[in-house]
Amino acid sequence: MNERVLMDTNALMMPVECDVRVFEELDRLLTTPEPLVPRAVLDELDALSGNHGEEAVAASVGHDLSERCRPIEHEATEADDACVELAGERCELVCTNDRPLRERVLERGVPVIGLRGRNTLAITEP
Repeated sequence: MNERVLMDTNALMMPVECDVRVFEELDRLLTTPEPLVPRAVLDELDALSGNHGEEAVAASVGHDLSERCRPIEHEATEADDACVELAGERCELVCTNDRPLRERVLERGVPVIGLRGRNTLAITEP
């Protein structure tokens, strides 16, 4: 059975911002990861990639990486709210490096995959 992992905006931007090979790390941590991406995350990556600077580059790379994920529909309009809405219902884990989002997801009883050390990911249980 696949382990459905919801990818947040900053998780998809980690390769540029934190030098993390996100999908290799998911393969290392999980037996059969199935990355999912909320529609609002795709919208947020589009908006950020239209700016200038390192964040825009990271968002552009993140958008390209999102093609490795299955898009998922939801009711929420904001990316973080979409991740919280889908956590536990449509996915078993959430991958994010956003501390407030991480806390909200853990409060729902859903494990979070986030940055540990310089460039590795680890699972935090609720």
